Amino acid sequence: MSTLKDRLRADLTTAMKAREKLRASTLRMALTAVTNAEVSGDESRELTDAEVLGILEKEAKKRREAAAAFAEGGRTESAEKERAEAEVLAVYLPEGLSDAEIEAIVTAAIEQTGAAGEGMRAMGKVMGVVQPQVKGRADGAAVAAEVRRQLG
Repeated sequence: MSTLKDRLRADLTTAMKAREKLRASTLRMALTAVTNAEVSGDESRELTDAEVLGILEKEAKKRREAAAAFAEGGRTESAEKERAEAEVLAVYLPEGLSDAEIEAIVTAAIEQTGAAGEGMRAMGKVMGVVQPQVKGRADGAAVAAEVRRQLG
């Protein structure tokens, strides 16, 4: 069994006992998403920590995007709720990379692949090297923008 999933369950129990409604509902939602992923497909299976982490990343990203959409639409109360849920999920995610760290990883990947003179045609090659290094720790759009900036 996944230790991250166990941690989510234990934290849900603690949040319920402490009557922390937002935290409990957010963790319940995350565990539901994990369970849905486990039973989807032809046969049910136990997810690894990496797969559970991927689901948590998707859920956190949904919350951030929803918060931005609510804020843009003038619904500040809903936006705050989504941001608070994203903060609860952020506790379980690895720490994000800074812009400088992303820049250094992209620079190293361009040197490693020899893509310096190829321009934008080499973007796929560079992204193939960069993605495994930043997975779960940086937004894909930000990484792609940095690759474009350095190749262009």
